[in-house]
Amino acid sequence: MLHFDCDYMEGAHPDILRRLVETNLEQTPGYGSDPYTERARELIRQACDAPEAEVHFLVGGTQTNATVIDGLLRRHQGVLAAESGHINVHEAGAIEASGHKVLTLPQHGGKVRAEEVERFIDAFYRDETWPHMVAPGMLYLSHPTEFGTLYTRDELEALHAVCRRHSIPLYLDGARLAYALAASADAPDMLTLPDIARLCDLFYIGGTKTGALFGEAVVITRPELLPHFFTLVKQHGALLAKGRLLGIQFETLFTDGLYLRIARQAIVTARKLKAAMQAKGYRTWIDSPTNQQFFLLPNREIHRLSRYATFELWGPRGEEESIVRFVTSWATEERHIDELAARL
Repeated sequence: MLHFDCDYMEGAHPDILRRLVETNLEQTPGYGSDPYTERARELIRQACDAPEAEVHFLVGGTQTNATVIDGLLRRHQGVLAAESGHINVHEAGAIEASGHKVLTLPQHGGKVRAEEVERFIDAFYRDETWPHMVAPGMLYLSHPTEFGTLYTRDELEALHAVCRRHSIPLYLDGARLAYALAASADAPDMLTLPDIARLCDLFYIGGTKTGALFGEAVVITRPELLPHFFTLVKQHGALLAKGRLLGIQFETLFTDGLYLRIARQAIVTARKLKAAMQAKGYRTWIDSPTNQQFFLLPNREIHRLSRYATFELWGPRGEEESIVRFVTSWATEERHIDELAARL
């Protein structure tokens, strides 16, 4: 059986496991105050070209989003996000559980547009009853989006400008950030890690979906927005006592370019998968350049392929055909795609 359900089905990259074993019996201070974690912070600052940024390590993506958003917003504020955004659809109401509303915007291939963010905020404050409503207090993006699509540099510049005009923070969810960077490395109009650090007030670099056992790295380029973030992390149950386990993993990922090198493997195999599907006449649902690939298949074909491979239905099953998602990871091999292609 071949597996294309998601990009965190494997345990961890062998280099990470090796480093964890090598350091296993060392005794270090807890909560991220160890030298491995400090080294990981410095490597991430260098990669982001953001020497003054704060870097914190949390255990998972939902905890990260919930902690950051709860910390940034005041009690009467909500977070702007695409209607298809992860925090609105696939986090089980974690944001609302913290007392904040997700304020949805139209999505265009998973992305939000600067002019529609501007229009929402302007319309909100033109309504004379706005003190009775939840105020837009920040903007949430993900890169890649839920549909595997990517923001360009110009698009993020425009969103950054809107947020600055209205004095709201811009936060980017980077659960699959490595795959976005790898997919667009040769495109002059696409985002780099330093671009993201320059244009976002804070963002996170995903580890769980890119070779780590678990963990995400929050990069705060405007530390004044979250002056007590360490305490907030603990309040939200996202602080690991054995913090060095996170530090060692990110130190490994950001040594010798490992983070991007392993992400490229997922992009190579995703492109091969898309080409194989299209060659057999399978219809692409959305043109994703990243490791998430979406197709519109007849239900009978979904049933047949399910005997050989696992993948996800994306939304409710249609009467005759349905959207499915295939995901490659850093550990997907080209032979896996060849085996799948033989079954198409």
